[in-house]
Amino acid sequence: MSSLSDFMVSKVRTKLFETFLTDPEEMYYIRELTRKIDEEINAVRRELINMKSNGMLKEEKRGNRLYYSFNRNYIFHKDLLSMVAKTTGLGLSLAKSAPKLGRLKFAMLSGRFARKMPRLKDTVDLLLVGDVIMPQLSELIKEQEAKLGREINYTVMTAQELEYRKTHNDPFIGRILIGSRVMIVGDEEELVA
Repeated sequence: MSSLSDFMVSKVRTKLFETFLTDPEEMYYIRELTRKIDEEINAVRRELINMKSNGMLKEEKRGNRLYYSFNRNYIFHKDLLSMVAKTTGLGLSLAKSAPKLGRLKFAMLSGRFARKMPRLKDTVDLLLVGDVIMPQLSELIKEQEAKLGREINYTVMTAQELEYRKTHNDPFIGRILIGSRVMIVGDEEELVA
C-alpha cells in the first residue's frame, strides 16, 4: 500500500505532515508534537526548523511557548493535503477496500472534508461512482464515522447515472464538480469531462 514515506526519507517529517495536514487548522508546540508522534524531541525540533526554513510552517509565540501550524500559502500545500487525505483516515480505508466495494470507477473526497471544514448545504463528503456493494460500503462508513466522531455524507451512483446527470446539468452534480476534491480512485479529468 502506498504511503507518504514513499516520497520522504524522514519518518519524523512524514509523521509531522500527517499531524499538521490531518487537522490543518490546529497549532502545536514542540512537546505536544513529540508526544503525538512518539519521536525524540531533537528529531522533531530539527524537522520543524527545516520545514519552517522551507516555508512549510508558520510559528507563533504565545506566552512562553512557540506554536507551529502549516502554512496554507506554501506552494505544495494542496498537493500535500491531497496526499495525506489519500494515505490516512477515510482515504486510506477506501483505497485499501476498493476491491471489496465492487467495481469503482471514481471515488472522491470533497476538499472541504479533507480540510476538516464544515460541510456546505447540499454537498457531499464522498462520491462513489460504479457498481458498489452497499453492505460493504455501509460497514466501512460506520467504522470511519466512529473514528471521526461525525457523520460522513456520501452519494453512490452508477457511471450511467453520473453521465445522465452531467448531460442534463443536474445542479447537485454541478456543485460537486466545481468544488475542490481529492481523487482516491479514477481520473479527475475524466470525472469532470
